[in-house]
Amino acid sequence: MASYYLAATLARLADEMVAFTLVLLVLERTDSPALAGITGAAYALPAVATGPLLGAWLDRTPYRRSALALNQAVLGVVMLSLLAVVGHSAHWITPALAAVAGATLPMVSGGFTSMLPSLIPPDRLARANSFEAASFGAATITGPATAATIAATLSVNVAVVVIAVAATLSICAISRLPALPPLQTAAEPFLPAVLAGLTHLVRTPRLRASTVTTTLLMGATGLLLIALPLHMASLGMPKSAAGYLWTAVEIGCVTTALLLPRLQARWRPEQVVIVSVAAYGLAVTTWPLATAFAALLVMAFVGGLLEGPTLPAMFAARQQYSPESLQGRVSTTAASLRVGAAAIGQATGGLLVPVIGTHKALLVVALALLAAAALGAAISRKAPLYVS
Repeated sequence: MASYYLAATLARLADEMVAFTLVLLVLERTDSPALAGITGAAYALPAVATGPLLGAWLDRTPYRRSALALNQAVLGVVMLSLLAVVGHSAHWITPALAAVAGATLPMVSGGFTSMLPSLIPPDRLARANSFEAASFGAATITGPATAATIAATLSVNVAVVVIAVAATLSICAISRLPALPPLQTAAEPFLPAVLAGLTHLVRTPRLRASTVTTTLLMGATGLLLIALPLHMASLGMPKSAAGYLWTAVEIGCVTTALLLPRLQARWRPEQVVIVSVAAYGLAVTTWPLATAFAALLVMAFVGGLLEGPTLPAMFAARQQYSPESLQGRVSTTAASLRVGAAAIGQATGGLLVPVIGTHKALLVVALALLAAAALGAAISRKAPLYVS
């Protein structure tokens, strides 16, 4: 399993570096915030449409390793291509290339995770899910910081090359994974196969509860991505200091994800998701009260501790409430919804935060998290249609 976690973490590290690096590259070469914003959206939004399609294909193909490796190859080629074209060609080419890389993004956020039930015995899945959450957390902690440090000390061009190198190393690790058979026969027509994954998500209440809650969580996170940098001025800190807050949140998340895997054995996974998101929302309500950056840093870490069980429980919900033949479709479709929600949250934050101010924006984030948990709880009251 070392090869799996190495491959997945390197792929996620590259992905977490991309959004920040793209903005820096476009701003440095063109000095156009509008083009930087369009390019970032072009990278994120295609995943909303491609997630269900890629999941259906992933379930049907006997070449799952090759599919994941191809995703990383596309990312590496696109990033190196951007080095050649940004600022040296028509502006539309930049977001078009970003969209090509973003189209396969659900492979990173959902495709790897869908392999776990095929690689891990059922009695070890809870622990594996905790390490999977730690993989996401490690990438989230180090990705933007690595990109920022390389860009500041060397150049943004070097940061782009590092992304390509990380993608290449991920391919090498993927090649060491065992070959896995397709989860579903290719005899079923492709479009009905896609609809089967969507239908399963919609018609399985407990899985739907987890998916809705975590999707809305990502929407709130997108808004928070805009609010926190702008909030730093009220604490006498530069906008970049918000990066340390995200690091504190993710360290808290990784801590509880690794230390509390037994929660999955005691509570149903969607219950863990709902309670964790609600607790995180309550924690965020205290953030506007912080009058010093150090205090907010501690609050962010506490919020991360409370949010930490969410990710492994989300993985467990997909595994327990979906047959193995649907794992790819369920994982990539849910991942695409999360990516799309985060993009919408960022766009909303860009319009809302300057109007209402950062203190009220933080309260809006907290209320959104509590509303997400409440909606998930309402959905989960119905009995599931499938339990593995």
